[in-house]
Amino acid sequence: MGESQMKAWFITGASRGLGLEVARAALESGDRVVAAARKPEQVSAALSGFGDRLFTLELDVTDHAAVQAGVDQAVERFGRIDILVNNAGYGQLGAFEEISATAMERQFATNVFGTMAVTRAVLPVMREQRSGHVFTVSSIAGLMGFEGASAYTATKFALEGWAETLGLEVAQFGIKVTLVEPGFFRTDFLDPSSASYGDVEVSDYADYSAAQKAGYDAANHNQTGDPVKFGKAVVALAAADEPPVRFAAGPDAYEIVTNRAETLRVNAEKWRDLSVSTDFQS
Repeated sequence: MGESQMKAWFITGASRGLGLEVARAALESGDRVVAAARKPEQVSAALSGFGDRLFTLELDVTDHAAVQAGVDQAVERFGRIDILVNNAGYGQLGAFEEISATAMERQFATNVFGTMAVTRAVLPVMREQRSGHVFTVSSIAGLMGFEGASAYTATKFALEGWAETLGLEVAQFGIKVTLVEPGFFRTDFLDPSSASYGDVEVSDYADYSAAQKAGYDAANHNQTGDPVKFGKAVVALAAADEPPVRFAAGPDAYEIVTNRAETLRVNAEKWRDLSVSTDFQS
């Protein structure tokens, strides 16, 4: 494959989990990858044998000046950015009242504003090319609420609305936007190294939160989703002529999407008379 046929990927949060496997799948498909992570040495250790098609980059998406510098380095290295994968993020878990305002702001700083910063830096490159594809890794928590995950869910709902609207705005430049909504995949997401729990003690929630945490701990590394297959699915979406705005990744995600659609329809019908009663009468 000649360089002109190779796509250039920019992937955040690429040192482990889903981001790492997207990077691996893109490289195995013959493309070039900028793998951005807070610990790029982990990327280099996990992905060997790809020569100069892999460029690792130290990046904290909350450092917006570093984000712009990293995108500049990527363009200098590969000349273009065809596919952006916004994957960097973590899970702030715990009941809402157990999460301080500071912890909530930190969750949004990474998951939402970090994602926006990277995209803001990449879009001028894609507009100049008049082509590109922006993937944002959302979650099934961007479709429905999960007990003990209000902060994380709030960030994913925010990304859903932002990305859907962004897609409408940039389609005129030949840029595609896709939200990927993973179900439960076997990554470090629920590890203490990735997930955080509430930092405010509220006695009324003590038993409830202990049970929630025990459930998440039991699920850790027992999830049914295969990150390797996730990576290959994203590469397949990147090759599609008409990729979806939303892609449910995993049988559990597919079930949640279809159930959510039916729940919305049933609820709308139940309250239809009141809904349609609010216009001025002609």
